[in-house]
Amino acid sequence: MADHILIRDYTEADEAEVISIHDLARPIELKGSCDSRAFVPLRQDPGDLQEFRSCRKLVAQDGKQIVGFIGMGDNEIGWLYVRPDVSRQGVGRSLLNHALGMIRQEDDTARATSVFVLEANEPAIALYRSAGFELVETFNSKNNGYPCVVLKWILSPTRS
Repeated sequence: MADHILIRDYTEADEAEVISIHDLARPIELKGSCDSRAFVPLRQDPGDLQEFRSCRKLVAQDGKQIVGFIGMGDNEIGWLYVRPDVSRQGVGRSLLNHALGMIRQEDDTARATSVFVLEANEPAIALYRSAGFELVETFNSKNNGYPCVVLKWILSPTRS
């Protein structure tokens, strides 16, 4: 599927479709890492919605349909979600590679890129590990009040 995907900048017109993807994929991300009650639809979570709206985003589009998105901050990947019915088909990898290319191009200080992943999110861990990210920290946190364990991964500038 990834060879038919167009990666482009997010526009405000994409918001409803992108939020829908988040809300479909987020419970899968939480599974095994956090109580399922930690899931809150993005529109009902003011803090996450603000963070979502403030980050730079790219979308993956297959024809006229958006199938995934990624959000970036300063040398950080903050959001990477793919529609569950097309997961494990290269969409996430395409988004990640495109975002990393943009971060490298924009960052003239050669800093590391980081990402935070829930401990049981094996598909995300496998993706980041295969892209050269290395686990640097594990810590306890809370997701909407429910305990979870978070892994911090770093991609050093020499590996990117």
